Amino acid sequence: MEKKHEVKTSVKDENLIEKRREQMIRAAVTLFKEKGFHRATTREIAKEAGFSIGTLYEYIRTKEDVLYLVCDSIYNEVHNRLSQINAENGTIGDLKTAIRHYYGVIDDMSDEFVVMYQESKSLPKGALEYVLTKELEMVKIFHKIITGCIQAGELGLTDAQAQLYAHTLVVQGQMWAFRRWALRKEFTIEQFTELQMELLLHGMK
Repeated sequence: MEKKHEVKTSVKDENLIEKRREQMIRAAVTLFKEKGFHRATTREIAKEAGFSIGTLYEYIRTKEDVLYLVCDSIYNEVHNRLSQINAENGTIGDLKTAIRHYYGVIDDMSDEFVVMYQESKSLPKGALEYVLTKELEMVKIFHKIITGCIQAGELGLTDAQAQLYAHTLVVQGQMWAFRRWALRKEFTIEQFTELQMELLLHGMK
């Protein structure tokens, strides 16, 4: 696994670090979405977060650090929700639960997903490699669940098909973030999720 990118801080209190960085992430997402990564400044991020530029630099060193924290927060939330599912059970029910959890994260963090995919190219090489590795880990979670369904006789897929469907699940869920301006006029997130699962499972079977 790619080594986790380290965001340096001069603060020792872990709870305070987490609190301040959550504030930075919310502020950065608002500004990056509105102005783009390159036009937004660290001073503006600090102001939007509600503290001084000096305080901001106690918790990060660069604007790229803030973007990295935005990306990492997405993967942490996806992992937290999907880790509750036992991939070894090999049931379609577990696969559906995993999809609902994942699509729920996308609904909750739509702005973060959009910012991540629009601006992650601005990350330094090491941080970008870590983010891309985490993206593949999301795919691996779904691949493991699909493989469990194959082994239990619930699905009849080759490994190549299982790999592709795992990627498809991840990307089709992200459609909600990028196309929500149109999709929300027609569907709730629940309707979108159920229809996507119907399409995917019909193809798998």
